[in-house]
Amino acid sequence: MKIGKMDLISLEIMNNALRSVADEMFISLMKSAYSTNIKERHDHSSAVIDVRGRLVVQAEKSLAIHLGSMTGLIDSILDQYAIDEIKPGDMFVANDPYCAGGSHLPDVNLALPVFINGELICFVCNIAHHADIGGMVPGSMAGGMSEIYQEGLRIPVVRLFSNGELVGDILKLLLLNARVPEERRGDYYAQISSCRLGARRVEEIVERFGRDQVVASFDEIMMRTRSRFDDAIASLPAGTHIFEDVMDDDGLGTENIVIKLTLTINPAAPRLLFDFTGTHSQVLGNINTTMNATRASVLYAVKALLDPDAPNNQGLIDAVEIFVPSGTLLNAEFPAAVAARANTCQRIVDVVIGAFVNVLPECVVGGANGANTTTVIAGVNPDTKRQYVYFETLGGGFGGRATKDGKDGVQVHITNTSNLPVEAIETEYPLIVERYEFAEDSGGQGRHRGGLGLRRVIKPVSHSAIFSGFGERFVNAPWGVFGGDEGRPGRFTLVSASGTSKRLINKPSGIVIAAGDAIVIETAGGGGYGPASERSLESIAEDLESGKYTRV
Repeated sequence: MKIGKMDLISLEIMNNALRSVADEMFISLMKSAYSTNIKERHDHSSAVIDVRGRLVVQAEKSLAIHLGSMTGLIDSILDQYAIDEIKPGDMFVANDPYCAGGSHLPDVNLALPVFINGELICFVCNIAHHADIGGMVPGSMAGGMSEIYQEGLRIPVVRLFSNGELVGDILKLLLLNARVPEERRGDYYAQISSCRLGARRVEEIVERFGRDQVVASFDEIMMRTRSRFDDAIASLPAGTHIFEDVMDDDGLGTENIVIKLTLTINPAAPRLLFDFTGTHSQVLGNINTTMNATRASVLYAVKALLDPDAPNNQGLIDAVEIFVPSGTLLNAEFPAAVAARANTCQRIVDVVIGAFVNVLPECVVGGANGANTTTVIAGVNPDTKRQYVYFETLGGGFGGRATKDGKDGVQVHITNTSNLPVEAIETEYPLIVERYEFAEDSGGQGRHRGGLGLRRVIKPVSHSAIFSGFGERFVNAPWGVFGGDEGRPGRFTLVSASGTSKRLINKPSGIVIAAGDAIVIETAGGGGYGPASERSLESIAEDLESGKYTRV
């Protein structure tokens, strides 16, 4: 049996060989990185992209939000350089959302062109979230930023390596503009090594199967994925569905920011059209997204709802049409601030799921914690006298599902990073984690309840530190579906050494945590699925016995 020109067995072998390249790159970067955000939380991705800028394979554990950034980098390279200007030994680096296809500045992209007998056949790429990229606050991710210049170092598409040699001046520039440069250097070297490993593995595949077979498989892999999604869309009922949700605020005075979606399903085409007309205009604060990030969010939701087992590649990208008016929250124009774009991307996913509620009732879930609740604590280690930056985004509750409860305390949807272990925090930083637990009563009740949010209580040890954070779903609670209850919103609280508590604003920046003070981070729970009156007595008893709920 064939799809296109290649028999299915050969195609499957080639697809798995290429996927193994991306997976090995991912693991190499994880095991070589210096920062906890990469080696422990796995906030990175890897991919193989063809010479037309089309995604061929992405590592299985890659972040969905990174899909648009990696293809965006290759598009930017191909826009700026003719193919014959790209040489063996080149390696490109970039992060800028407006001139280099990125989505926010901490995500730094590397791309290495792979040549076979002098011919460029593909690019191997990785992207890693650096715990600091400069800017007005440690961690480069707090609220209060009003333009991209405040968010850190903007890197256009430049060669980090030329003719196989490191361009030392470029690396010096990258390190000078970041806090904790030793850590940044280690993470860059890990990215470089990962790309080089990927190139070697592609060369080995070509040596085994031949150049023509490998290059031909690119189209076939994409074609197979496109065929899967065409079939899935063709099985849906035709119709138009409207859904909207709101972001809490932008951190600079704009509140209840609407994201509106009109979904049109045309199974005859087959085609899905996502039209975000009616969404709020871009805002002053840093929750705006560029089109690359919006596209990645929509594509993740489509895959999750229609064919979760399908691979991420250009076939998925080509299966949908997305329209977002320019100058709006989801297609921001320069110089809009975008550092916290992941929170908005999470809300995009919720809106897409909401639009499918009556189309795929067995597949949708209640509103998830819908955020990347960011915690950044920075200071000077009293023992080493060196600066440190602890950065983490905390998970929360996943929405209740048609057949089971939502998961407790997890990263949801587009950010499948890990929660940082207590041991890693206390080993790497002069911090103590007094509590790390589920936030009781935070999941929305329902036939199947929403997952619980998380609670962390962190203190600096024998010194004062600076806290910056970014919270969403702190006002507008995650919604339930089919009669399920809302999840409980999250919050930041500062507890003084004397025990006095003060709730902080949703997007605080530069808050002093004195020695003996504690910062309390609580994330939102997920929304429930179905009415709570239909929950089984056994499940209610388990809720109370486990301590996850103190009441029903």
